Amino acid sequence: MRHPRRAALLAAVAVLGTTLPATAATATAPPGYGKADLQRDVDAIRAIGTIGVQARVITPEGTNLVATSGTAVVGTRRPVPANGYVRIASTTKTFVAAVVLQLAAEGKLSLDDTVESLLPGVVHGNGNDGSKITVRMLLQHTSGIPEAYPSFASVEEYQEHRYDRFTAAQIVAKAMKHKPDFAPGTAWRYSNTGYLLISMITEKVTGRPWHKEVADRISRPLGLSRTVWSGTSNSVPRPHARGYMVLPPAAPFDATEHFDGDAAGGLISSTADVNRFFRKLLGGDLVPAEQLAQMKRTVKATGHDQVWPGARYGLGIGSRPLSCGGVYWHHGGDDYGYKTRTGVTADGRRSVVVSMSAQIGDERSLRQEKAAGDLIDRALCDRASAS
Repeated sequence: MRHPRRAALLAAVAVLGTTLPATAATATAPPGYGKADLQRDVDAIRAIGTIGVQARVITPEGTNLVATSGTAVVGTRRPVPANGYVRIASTTKTFVAAVVLQLAAEGKLSLDDTVESLLPGVVHGNGNDGSKITVRMLLQHTSGIPEAYPSFASVEEYQEHRYDRFTAAQIVAKAMKHKPDFAPGTAWRYSNTGYLLISMITEKVTGRPWHKEVADRISRPLGLSRTVWSGTSNSVPRPHARGYMVLPPAAPFDATEHFDGDAAGGLISSTADVNRFFRKLLGGDLVPAEQLAQMKRTVKATGHDQVWPGARYGLGIGSRPLSCGGVYWHHGGDDYGYKTRTGVTADGRRSVVVSMSAQIGDERSLRQEKAAGDLIDRALCDRASAS
């Protein structure tokens, strides 16, 4: 699931970082999703207008199927690196949620602790009441915290402010100038600001920034060598494909470099690392069984039925129906220039990550979403692509 991380400029693009419903494969489709199928599917995403695509499927046997398409730099034939660094944006939230679930398992906090008990006086005013909001609600986007995450109304505004830095406390204080979206626990609405509160709680409980907890609890133990915090730099490590905003009739503009260092979306990673993370998480290797079960208790992601039927959201992770039955687990991410889509089967044994280095701001964005969704569905159902 995603988020409109900067909703105004990305309004014409995808929200919630979740894929459109996959089209069920026909009954006569041959079984088995292989390298040729993956290449065909990434080429289809490229043909829509996506500048660069990289995708990785990992089978239950541990086989990696990898394909790329397009170019890493507009105007060149430079290939997209098969495991290049990418801004994973809101996919970061699942990493952050896993840390919080570990802290809960260690007794360092409870999912039912209130914000007021952990951060006294931070959430108050204009009807906002931290004594009625729990950690669970923040993780699940049922807190009603108003969104105050930075957004830009135009390319010019983005260009002017792309390097502006801010803290979680500053954004939360800005949010408190607005009324809650709804009474805590009564509805669902995606809130990046809620995850900034989660980062403040994590630091209060551990005495360390959220990204250091992610590094020590997740990245290092799992050997995620390409999963890094983006807050130390405005750029993306090499190798990487440049990230572009495609907003016709203007030419694509390079949005690779900007500040994005918070817990709502501040990680940079790779398709291999993100695959490994989700497989370990759903396989029960990162979070104890009791806390993983809590993580997978979902509510309906309301307000998006027409575009994403069946979408549900747990604690930092979402679920979607598969055309072959059951559900898959995922969290997507959208940042300026980059779009990440993920999927892992319920047992953690089959996974896929699709990274696209273009946000498209016209009607093709829906086709881009659907093509990525179809790829994920076919890959997880192990169903060959249509030729």
